[in-house]
Amino acid sequence: MHIPDGFVSVPVAGATGLVSLAGLLFASARSQAAFGVRRAPILGLTTAFIFAAQMINFPVAGGTSGHLLGGTLAAIMLGSPWAGMLCIATVLIIQAVLFADGGITALGANIFNMAFVGVWVGWMLTQTLQRLFGGSKGRLPLAAGIAAGVSVVVAAIACAIELALSGTAPIGIVLPAMTGIHILIGVGEGLITGGVLTYLATARPDLLPGEQQKFRGWLVPVVSIVLVAGVLSLVASAWPDGLEKVAENAGFIKLGEQVRIAVPTPLADYEIPGLGPIGTSIAGLVGSAVCFAVAFGIAQVVRTKNA
Repeated sequence: MHIPDGFVSVPVAGATGLVSLAGLLFASARSQAAFGVRRAPILGLTTAFIFAAQMINFPVAGGTSGHLLGGTLAAIMLGSPWAGMLCIATVLIIQAVLFADGGITALGANIFNMAFVGVWVGWMLTQTLQRLFGGSKGRLPLAAGIAAGVSVVVAAIACAIELALSGTAPIGIVLPAMTGIHILIGVGEGLITGGVLTYLATARPDLLPGEQQKFRGWLVPVVSIVLVAGVLSLVASAWPDGLEKVAENAGFIKLGEQVRIAVPTPLADYEIPGLGPIGTSIAGLVGSAVCFAVAFGIAQVVRTKNA
């Protein structure tokens, strides 16, 4: 769902950019208490994992692929939608700047759709479902999985509205197309979110908020990130993602080719020229490391002195 340059108009890009900037500043202030000595590394690990997981496109029907957005997962793992916003926004900024994944001019729209809409819909629906399920921790993966799937669809609807407001495609075409394809992608999102939370609740509860266990070490989460970014990314589906497929079918895919603002980087498109699959692995590992470093740094900057 990463919108490239050229898909949204200047007014839409400007408006979503201003809203996203204001929202991230507010989220930074509201997240201060969440970033104590214990939680700061977990923000870094969560951000690195979501970056790595987003490299793995899984196939869905009709020659289309999807990947984890991770808004619900980030909010649940960090125990705060405000922290989840910072996590997903960090991933999106690094993807746009270092990997040309998502347009620079569309960065505000992407942050709004995935870091705001995706995170908050997932968080609020998870809390609602948890209450309906009786508040049991054992039901959290189910509640979060359902909420994650719904959050993808709502974020896709927000994206469709932005495309329509930009004059890129008629709302009657782009809205049902984006909604239909992202319902399928949402199923994958829900399964991944529920699966990760089930594993953490069983094997690594110290990585979840509200648990009093001492942090058990870096080995398992770091190895998991390395495997996902450096190995599993090599078997990602090559099919176009949901937005790209809709753009092809609706005839506006070439808008992204006409306008592309990219920061010069050897890691564009998650490749290193001349290295083939090894370049993809290196790009994934570098991106995960940068995500961890930036997110950990953000936690150090915004946390209160007595957090």
